[in-house]
Amino acid sequence: QVQLVESGGGLVQAGGSLRLSCAASGSIFSFNAMGWYRQAPGKQRELVATIRTRAGNTNYADSVKGRFTISRDNAKNTVDLQMNSLKPEDTAVYYCNAQGNWRNYWGQGTQVTVSS
Repeated sequence: QVQLVESGGGLVQAGGSLRLSCAASGSIFSFNAMGWYRQAPGKQRELVATIRTRAGNTNYADSVKGRFTISRDNAKNTVDLQMNSLKPEDTAVYYCNAQGNWRNYWGQGTQVTVSS
């Protein structure tokens, strides 16, 4: 059973930084890609960033380009999201996602709150 465990959320002031980490229960190479999504109250879940596990290609939502960086550590089986210059509109529950050959997997989510 695949498990994704997020950590690193919290409360930060606008302009600050946070680093989220997602630990997979097995090798991240068993997935085609991994990424981070977020869901704010009353809104749909949206893509934040993804990374191809083998090639390392990355993709970002326009709203976070230049501020967020996704990275992977193959040895630790983790995918991190470095978030800089945070804005109040970044406030949401952030979910780790892993794309398998037949299905997607999700973590339990971690809350990020940015105060103005």
